[in-house]
Order: sequence, then C-alpha cells, then structure tokens
Amino acid sequence: MNIRAAAPAMIDLATIKSRQQVAWGSGDYAVIGTTLQIVGEMLCEAVDLRSNQRVLDVAAGNGNATLAAARRFAEVVSTDYVGALLDRARERVQADRLSVTFQEADAEALPFTDASFDVVLSTFGVMFTPNQQKAANELIRVCRPGGKIGLANWTPESFIGRLFKAIGKYVPPAPGMKSPALWGSTAHVVMLFGDKAIVAAHSRQFVFRYKSPSHWVKVFRSFYGPVVKAFEAIDPEARNALETDIYALLEEFNVARDGTLVVPSEYLEVVIVKK
Repeated sequence: MNIRAAAPAMIDLATIKSRQQVAWGSGDYAVIGTTLQIVGEMLCEAVDLRSNQRVLDVAAGNGNATLAAARRFAEVVSTDYVGALLDRARERVQADRLSVTFQEADAEALPFTDASFDVVLSTFGVMFTPNQQKAANELIRVCRPGGKIGLANWTPESFIGRLFKAIGKYVPPAPGMKSPALWGSTAHVVMLFGDKAIVAAHSRQFVFRYKSPSHWVKVFRSFYGPVVKAFEAIDPEARNALETDIYALLEEFNVARDGTLVVPSEYLEVVIVKK
C-alpha cells in the first residue's frame, strides 16, 4: 500500500495575529514602553532624520520613535494595530505639544500608497509580525527610492530574546511560526529585504533599570502583554516554574550588586536604504 506523508499543517496567521492583538492590548505596555524612549531617539539619529521628511512609525506601540521623530519637526504618521497603544502615544504627544497623525494599521497591510514616506521606523514592533516577509515587503513598498528604514530589534541571545525562549518552554509558539528574534540577525534582515535595499546593522545595548529583580517581575507580570498572557495560560505549578526561570535569567544578566536591577539587553539597530 502506498502511504503518503501527511502534508504540514498550514499556519493560521489570522488567528495568530488576533491573539497577538489581545496580548499586546492586555496589561499596559506604556508603563514599560516609556522606559525604552532612548532607543527611538538613537534610531532617529541613526537614520539622520531631517525636519523636512515624511516619517511612518510602524507598530509604534506607545510611540517612542514617533515622539523622537516629532521632536525633530518631521511630519509623522504613527500606526499600530492595537488602538489602546496608540491612545497612550496620543497622550504623550499632547503632553509634549507635538504634532502627529495617528492611524490604526496592520504592519502587513499598510494603508498607504507606494513610496509615500521618506523614512519608515519601527522599534521592537514590526519584529513581532506573524508573516515576516510580508511585513518587510510593506516597509519597502511605502518607502521612497533612496529613503531609509530604521529598525530596532531584540537579538536572539539578548536578555529579551532569552526571556521569550523561557516563556516558550511553557507556552510554545504555534507550529511553523518563526521567532521574532530572527529580526535581530543581520543575515535574516538581509534575506528579508533581498536586493531591494542596502542593509547596515550595528549591535546596541538597552539597559533595563529597575528597583530590584522582584520589581521587574512585578511590572512585567502586570503590564507586559506577552508575559501577562503567558502566566494566564498556564496552571499554578507551571507559573511557579516560569517565575523561577525568569528570576534565574535576571540573576544571569543583572550587573548590579547593590540590590537594584541593571540588565543590558542587546538589540540590532538596522538602517536600510531602499534602492
């Protein structure tokens, strides 16, 4: 009898994206996101942003790159597929008396015409899209020839990359899903953008600074959507095990010796010039 191997199951990207929206909408990412502001500032410097440029922030979250670009007097459009995150960004823009246009948008289907932006930015945002190639194609499509795409992506072996691996032990990703941390590999980014662009990448460090390891755990368990949902999805015994693993990871990365938490986490700063 002729037995054929079963075909691999198709990845339900729509369902995965829906779950991601729920995860990122839970907690209050802005509590953590605001601590990352320096990354947006450095990214705007890396792309040499000018005040006469039209800028798109993709998967903007609570608006770190958005605010950095607006502070440099660029014309900024800030997008995310979670409206609650953009609400936090609006509050920050109003507080700083800046001018920004906000629009809910999916990074894999941006509602903008081809070549409509001089600069496209994303800090720890587009890397979480389920369909990585589709997202990369959209970034290139809306950027004008000669324009720049600036990205900040956690690397696979960074503290955050390792955190997601720890979570994956208890809440495995959907079969066939690619790790978001692949965006933190220069080779992978070059593969995504192919011959349509020139890619330059540099290793950077963001330093998490909290009162103590327990303070970090409390904040992330309360406000960081992926961590909130991971703990909700597992039973009490697994929760205790995951928390133990997270404390061990914090101990490994923490360079402070005064009871506080100082954890460097590597990320890849990428500047892509569209041909």
